[in-house]
Amino acid sequence: MRTTVDSPVVRIVVARCQVDYAGRLTAHLPLATRVLMLKSDGSVLIHSDGGSYKPLNWMSPPCTVREGVAEDGRAEWLVSATKTDDTLRILIDEVLHDSSHDLGIDPGLQKDGVEKHLQELLAEHPASLADGLTLVRREYMTAIGPVDLMCRDADGVCVAVEVKRRGEIDGVEQLTRYLELLNRDPLLCTNGPVRGIFAAQEIKPQARVLAADRGIACALVDYDALRGMDDAEHRLF
Repeated sequence: MRTTVDSPVVRIVVARCQVDYAGRLTAHLPLATRVLMLKSDGSVLIHSDGGSYKPLNWMSPPCTVREGVAEDGRAEWLVSATKTDDTLRILIDEVLHDSSHDLGIDPGLQKDGVEKHLQELLAEHPASLADGLTLVRREYMTAIGPVDLMCRDADGVCVAVEVKRRGEIDGVEQLTRYLELLNRDPLLCTNGPVRGIFAAQEIKPQARVLAADRGIACALVDYDALRGMDDAEHRLF
């Protein structure tokens, strides 16, 4: 059985496969053609043609991938999490494509100037989002990208904050995916599940409804007040 080691490349496999996830929850994907992605950060993601950019299932880094042969003769990938007992078992009927690509160093997401400054200001004043909130780290990395702000509330519960200039449904979906990954890390959940705050200068009604359905809090941000330009003593109202 071969163990896949860390590599500076991304491996993309298109295959007819069956996937079973076991751990704190169980999930089954019946036989179908899917895209398997093994990233150099140690994550494994399974995509279908639908569902936009959200994977059907995944394993967050660090993890180990062992390639072998199952009892029925099919190729088998066994993905094991390093910090937990979670496993992802991929049985492959047919490989349609298998390639590896060196993507080089990514410069990172270049954010809108206002949005970037908004994130910096909120990092300096996290309690403006919720009483007792303190900053743990900016740009907290996950397997699918960085969470803008990772904070803790007064009870020690981790709080992931996604910052947008204009809050729309896509932003709520993005934070939902981050929360799904973060809540798989027991080190972040010692005081309870990781909570989410969707912070923006303007939040669309549809985004508010979706956030409420996902258990995510919304916070309107006053950019001028954070910059110290909004002096309450000189307001008419």
